[in-house]
Amino acid sequence: MDKVHPKVEEAIDTLNMSDGPTRRRLLKGTGLVSATAAASALLAACSSSSSASPTSSSSGSAASTIGDFPKTPAWQFWFVNHVFANPFFVPTQYGFADAAALLGLPKPKWGGSASTSSVSQMVSYLNTAVSAGADGIATTVISSTGFTGPVGKAMAAGIPVITYNADGTVNAKGVPDIGTNRLCYVGQALFTSGQQLGERIKSLVTTPGEIVIFIATPGTGNIQPRYAGAAAVLEPLGYKISEIATGAATNAELPAEKAYLLGHKSSVKGAFAVDAGSTEFLAQALAGAGMSGKIPAGGFDLTPTTLSSIKAGSIDFTIDQQPYLQGFLPVLYMYKLSGGLVAPPDTDTGLTFVTKTTVDPYLASPSRYEGSTTAEKLITRSGPIINPIGTTST
Repeated sequence: MDKVHPKVEEAIDTLNMSDGPTRRRLLKGTGLVSATAAASALLAACSSSSSASPTSSSSGSAASTIGDFPKTPAWQFWFVNHVFANPFFVPTQYGFADAAALLGLPKPKWGGSASTSSVSQMVSYLNTAVSAGADGIATTVISSTGFTGPVGKAMAAGIPVITYNADGTVNAKGVPDIGTNRLCYVGQALFTSGQQLGERIKSLVTTPGEIVIFIATPGTGNIQPRYAGAAAVLEPLGYKISEIATGAATNAELPAEKAYLLGHKSSVKGAFAVDAGSTEFLAQALAGAGMSGKIPAGGFDLTPTTLSSIKAGSIDFTIDQQPYLQGFLPVLYMYKLSGGLVAPPDTDTGLTFVTKTTVDPYLASPSRYEGSTTAEKLITRSGPIINPIGTTST
């Protein structure tokens, strides 16, 4: 046998190749004396070996996956959403698509209410998923009463249900009213994020006075808890808060914000928002009212327009809640694989303030993870990781 390059031997050991045509072809006297030649031979052999096994199946089983997981059925998961056409949820869709591809599963189905936060439309789509025999359902729950029966019906039928992004409502003191028997919640702790918004407003508007908080759909469980959290911090200190609805449709939000600011430009001391769309249009509304740079402003989420507005100094901050993870994590693969023994955990997808001093990496590295590009790519970082000492383990 001719000399085998050590990189080939190392790769064979790492891949734990059993004796067979692929292993013998690599170990046969090929005289591989360079790492490049060794890598080329390994890739060719692996491609030849893998071509003998299909990557997908027409018999209802999942495609081949990385690792030692057993072959599974082609589980079809469903995602129900309250504004499924909203750009905020683009990275969420990338998240569940990427998770399914990684696991060799079909892409989850996506639907509900396109742009109006209609509970009836969401429930209709959820019921369709149940009737279709969905293998698992992830849904936003924007009402503490509207989903009790439908989620209960799915669970009674043996279909696991988890919530993401919104998990019922809370009262003014932050007490939750979840309203479903879902398995868990994956998303931001919404009332807490509102409290943090209130603390940031307090640091920017240091003297209590009139502020406005724009909200797409007052009362819905995905954003009302944020307003409640901010109000719980600010109102006891004497701040006067105007809660102004901008509407679920994105084309209505800018006119609503601009109209309010024009009517209150002499009195309002800060303009803020609790949802992606209302935040995205803040800079334009302030400019249209002649108030750009004159009062503090900020809100939630990482749409490209919001990030550019922060870079330009038109608004002061936004709060990241990791929408990609709200799609990636709710894929119920381990629950199905374990027969329900590995229950999905409640997962807080986080709260990160993005400001002018921290926005550059988001703008410099467009990614599927933030919804700014469709491209699959590795993003590298360097330098120290700066993080404060932890204060909680839950």
